[in-house]
Formats: sequence, C-alpha cells, structure tokens
Amino acid sequence: QVQLVESGGGLVQPGGSLRLSCAASGRTFSYYAMAWFRQAPGKEREIVAAVSWSGSNPYYADSVKGRFNISRDNAKNMVFLQMNDLKPEDTAIYYCAARGGPTSSSRYLYPHWGQGTQVTVSS
Repeated sequence: QVQLVESGGGLVQPGGSLRLSCAASGRTFSYYAMAWFRQAPGKEREIVAAVSWSGSNPYYADSVKGRFNISRDNAKNMVFLQMNDLKPEDTAIYYCAARGGPTSSSRYLYPHWGQGTQVTVSS
C-alpha cells in the first residue's frame, strides 16, 4: 500500500512556472510507476505525464510536451512535475497516482491516488 500527498499548486500568471511535488509513503515506492493526472471543471481526468520505477522513458501528453518535466527521487520517495510556460488551459486539479508494473496513460489502471492540488493559470 502507498499513500500519496501532493503539494506545490497555486496561482500563476500565463508563461509562469510551478513545481509540483508528491510525497509517497511505503517502503516499496521504487517499485511503482508514477503519474500525474489533471482534471479541469466539467472535464474528465486526463494523463499529464508518467514515469517508470527507474525514471526512464517518461510519457507526456501531447498538450504538455516540451513544457512539463516529470522526475522522481526514489531515495526520498518523491515524484515531481516541473511545469513551465503555463497556459490558462493548464488550470486544473493535479493528482499524483501510483501503480505496480509499467507506466500507463489510463487512469483506470492506477489504484493509488493523492488528494490533488489546485493549479490556476490566470492573469
């Protein structure tokens, strides 16, 4: 079992940056694939980025490629999402998620979720 707690959200102007953090409990964190999802009002939850247990071959949604970077620190049980050049359409609640096995872009394959952190991009 793993518990996830996100932090780092807030209000930022278009073009700005934010770094989200996800702290995980549990001794087997390094065995989990990790992902960030987001959900805007009235929309379905969608994948933003995902990373394997080793940190290799990250996956990014087309909408964030070149602007966002996912990374993890297995020694500290942390996963991060660096978000640059933020746009108003990035406004959403951002969730950290974990699953045993390979990365996936499907939210249905992630059994472990954090409570979410709000990101608002507005001038």
